[in-house]
Amino acid sequence: MAQPDMTEEQAKQVEEARERFTTLKAGDPRLDEDGVRLLFSEARSQNGWQDRPVNEATLHELYEITRMGPTSMNSCPARILFLCSDEAKRKLKPTLMPANVDKVMAAPVVAVIGHDARFYDKLDTLFAHATDAPAMFAGNEELAAVTAFRNGTLQGAYLMIAARALGLDCGPMSGFDNAAVDDIFFAGTSTKSNFLCGLGYGNPEKLFQRLPRLTFEEACSIA
Repeated sequence: MAQPDMTEEQAKQVEEARERFTTLKAGDPRLDEDGVRLLFSEARSQNGWQDRPVNEATLHELYEITRMGPTSMNSCPARILFLCSDEAKRKLKPTLMPANVDKVMAAPVVAVIGHDARFYDKLDTLFAHATDAPAMFAGNEELAAVTAFRNGTLQGAYLMIAARALGLDCGPMSGFDNAAVDDIFFAGTSTKSNFLCGLGYGNPEKLFQRLPRLTFEEACSIA
């Protein structure tokens, strides 16, 4: 049932969204085992890359999937800079820890996943039904910073899952100088870098054995 204050068009959109979701979840909506292996159980963080380009259309498709992941109040604070050219990657190179230089420079694309500290400037559009949403963050810098970082990180994770779903491989890393990256690529803006992620087609010869993960009993509890 639509809310009383909705316009006729909004009520129609709500009803269509509910119908699409119901259809999607009908029957057995689980991802098959091959899909789970592609996204998680056999997916690997890459240390080397094939000499195979990633075209701009794929990056657009990647973002179109990524942007649909949920964020607090639909805040969408992630800002993603795709470094594709040799010139752009050379600018990044001095900010990297030595161990990360080769694999970053060899990656067809390096995504700089950041977040906009002033994400709330767009809430009038993204969360328009709550007219006080921008003021909630504009007057509270600490809340804005935590919200931007948390949800920008989530969106970075969505990007990695979306990339794997499109057949790309990922090489996420945090071994770099954030302040230097911000000075080089985000000077004069309210965007702050979070982590890097190489994107492309991984070279299996550069992989190592999978490291252990915590068991359910070690990491989880049920209350």
